[in-house]
Amino acid sequence: MTRLTAQEIAERCSEKMWAGDAAVKSIGISLDAIGPGTATASMTVTEQHVNSHNICHGGFIFTLADCAFAFACNSYNQIAVAQHNTISYLTPGKPGERLTATACETSKVGRNGVYDITVTGDGGHVVAEFRGVSRVIQGQHFDENEG
Repeated sequence: MTRLTAQEIAERCSEKMWAGDAAVKSIGISLDAIGPGTATASMTVTEQHVNSHNICHGGFIFTLADCAFAFACNSYNQIAVAQHNTISYLTPGKPGERLTATACETSKVGRNGVYDITVTGDGGHVVAEFRGVSRVIQGQHFDENEG
Protein backbone atom coordinates (compact mmCIF):
# COMPACT_ATOMS: atom_id res chain seq x y z
CA MET A 1 0.00 0.00 0.00
CA THR A 2 1.27 3.45 -0.93
CA ARG A 3 1.41 5.99 1.89
CA LEU A 4 -0.25 9.34 1.15
CA THR A 5 1.90 12.45 1.18
CA ALA A 6 1.03 15.35 3.49
CA GLN A 7 -0.22 17.29 0.45
CA GLU A 8 -2.43 14.38 -0.67
CA ILE A 9 -3.89 14.13 2.84
CA ALA A 10 -4.65 17.87 2.86
CA GLU A 11 -6.32 17.59 -0.55
CA ARG A 12 -8.47 14.61 0.47
CA CYS A 13 -9.53 16.35 3.68
CA SER A 14 -10.50 19.49 1.77
CA GLU A 15 -12.54 17.44 -0.73
CA LYS A 16 -14.50 15.83 2.13
CA MET A 17 -15.05 19.14 3.89
CA TRP A 18 -15.97 21.04 0.71
CA ALA A 19 -18.58 18.44 -0.23
CA GLY A 20 -20.43 19.05 3.04
CA ASP A 21 -20.07 22.83 3.41
CA ALA A 22 -23.22 24.35 1.94
CA ALA A 23 -22.76 27.56 3.98
CA VAL A 24 -19.60 28.80 2.28
CA LYS A 25 -20.76 27.75 -1.18
CA SER A 26 -24.08 29.57 -0.71
CA ILE A 27 -22.35 32.93 -0.24
CA GLY A 28 -19.92 32.49 -3.12
CA ILE A 29 -16.71 31.44 -1.39
CA SER A 30 -14.26 29.31 -3.36
CA LEU A 31 -11.39 27.25 -2.00
CA ASP A 32 -8.39 28.21 -4.11
CA ALA A 33 -5.47 26.37 -2.49
CA ILE A 34 -4.83 23.82 0.24
CA GLY A 35 -1.73 22.40 1.85
CA PRO A 36 -0.65 21.05 5.23
CA GLY A 37 -1.57 23.83 7.67
CA THR A 38 -2.43 26.30 4.92
CA ALA A 39 -5.43 27.30 2.83
CA THR A 40 -6.56 30.10 0.57
CA ALA A 41 -10.21 31.01 -0.01
CA SER A 42 -11.77 33.90 -1.90
CA MET A 43 -15.03 35.59 -2.82
CA THR A 44 -16.22 38.54 -4.85
CA VAL A 45 -18.19 41.14 -2.90
CA THR A 46 -21.69 41.22 -4.42
CA GLU A 47 -24.89 43.11 -3.57
CA GLN A 48 -25.82 40.38 -1.07
CA HIS A 49 -22.61 41.03 0.90
CA VAL A 50 -22.97 44.83 1.18
CA ASN A 51 -24.24 46.64 4.29
CA SER A 52 -25.90 50.07 4.63
CA HIS A 53 -22.50 51.80 4.27
CA ASN A 54 -22.09 50.22 0.80
CA ILE A 55 -19.11 48.14 1.98
CA CYS A 56 -18.78 44.42 2.62
CA HIS A 57 -20.51 43.39 5.84
CA GLY A 58 -17.98 42.30 8.46
CA GLY A 59 -19.80 39.01 8.97
CA PHE A 60 -19.00 37.95 5.42
CA ILE A 61 -15.34 38.92 5.82
CA PHE A 62 -15.24 36.92 9.07
CA THR A 63 -16.86 33.93 7.32
CA LEU A 64 -14.31 34.08 4.50
CA ALA A 65 -11.41 34.14 7.00
CA ASP A 66 -13.04 31.42 9.10
CA CYS A 67 -13.38 29.24 6.00
CA ALA A 68 -9.64 29.47 5.24
CA PHE A 69 -8.92 28.79 8.93
CA ALA A 70 -11.18 25.71 8.96
CA PHE A 71 -9.58 24.17 5.88
CA ALA A 72 -6.04 24.88 7.13
CA CYS A 73 -6.56 23.37 10.59
CA ASN A 74 -8.37 20.32 9.17
CA SER A 75 -5.63 19.49 6.66
CA TYR A 76 -4.03 16.68 8.70
CA ASN A 77 -6.95 14.21 8.64
CA GLN A 78 -7.85 15.04 12.20
CA ILE A 79 -11.18 16.72 12.96
CA ALA A 80 -10.41 20.20 14.28
CA VAL A 81 -12.86 22.81 15.55
CA ALA A 82 -12.44 26.42 16.59
CA GLN A 83 -11.68 27.22 20.23
CA HIS A 84 -11.80 30.96 19.61
CA ASN A 85 -11.23 33.52 16.88
CA THR A 86 -10.52 37.22 16.73
CA ILE A 87 -10.62 39.62 13.81
CA SER A 88 -9.46 43.17 13.21
CA TYR A 89 -11.03 45.02 10.28
CA LEU A 90 -8.52 47.39 8.73
CA THR A 91 -9.97 48.60 5.41
CA PRO A 92 -13.36 48.04 3.79
CA GLY A 93 -14.14 45.47 1.14
CA LYS A 94 -15.90 47.20 -1.74
CA PRO A 95 -18.64 46.01 -4.10
CA GLY A 96 -17.12 44.08 -7.01
CA GLU A 97 -13.83 43.54 -5.20
CA ARG A 98 -12.32 40.06 -4.92
CA LEU A 99 -11.35 39.29 -1.31
CA THR A 100 -8.78 36.59 -0.59
CA ALA A 101 -8.15 34.95 2.79
CA THR A 102 -4.78 33.26 3.22
CA ALA A 103 -4.37 31.01 6.26
CA CYS A 104 -1.01 30.01 7.70
CA GLU A 105 -0.37 27.78 10.68
CA THR A 106 1.86 29.51 13.22
CA SER A 107 1.86 26.81 15.90
CA LYS A 108 0.60 23.25 16.32
CA VAL A 109 1.24 21.61 19.67
CA GLY A 110 -0.63 18.48 20.68
CA ARG A 111 -4.33 19.05 20.04
CA ASN A 112 -4.01 22.85 19.76
CA GLY A 113 -3.24 24.95 16.70
CA VAL A 114 -2.84 28.66 16.07
CA TYR A 115 -3.54 30.09 12.61
CA ASP A 116 -3.15 33.59 11.21
CA ILE A 117 -5.36 34.55 8.30
CA THR A 118 -4.88 37.71 6.27
CA VAL A 119 -7.77 38.93 4.13
CA THR A 120 -6.66 41.07 1.22
CA GLY A 121 -8.55 42.94 -1.48
CA ASP A 122 -7.77 43.91 -5.05
CA GLY A 123 -4.26 45.28 -5.31
CA GLY A 124 -3.22 43.46 -2.13
CA HIS A 125 -4.47 45.96 0.46
CA VAL A 126 -5.14 44.29 3.83
CA VAL A 127 -8.85 44.20 4.66
CA ALA A 128 -8.64 42.21 7.90
CA GLU A 129 -6.37 40.16 10.14
CA PHE A 130 -7.92 37.08 11.77
CA ARG A 131 -6.41 34.71 14.33
CA GLY A 132 -7.97 31.33 14.91
CA VAL A 133 -7.16 28.81 17.61
CA SER A 134 -8.19 25.23 16.89
CA ARG A 135 -8.67 22.11 18.96
CA VAL A 136 -8.46 18.58 17.55
CA ILE A 137 -11.36 16.38 18.59
CA GLN A 138 -12.09 12.71 17.97
CA GLY A 139 -12.42 11.48 14.38
CA GLN A 140 -10.91 11.66 10.91
CA HIS A 141 -12.12 12.97 7.56
CA PHE A 142 -11.34 9.71 5.78
CA ASP A 143 -9.83 6.27 6.38
CA GLU A 144 -6.21 6.43 5.24
CA ASN A 145 -6.14 2.64 4.85
CA GLU A 146 -8.82 2.70 2.11
CA GLY A 147 -7.74 2.95 -1.50
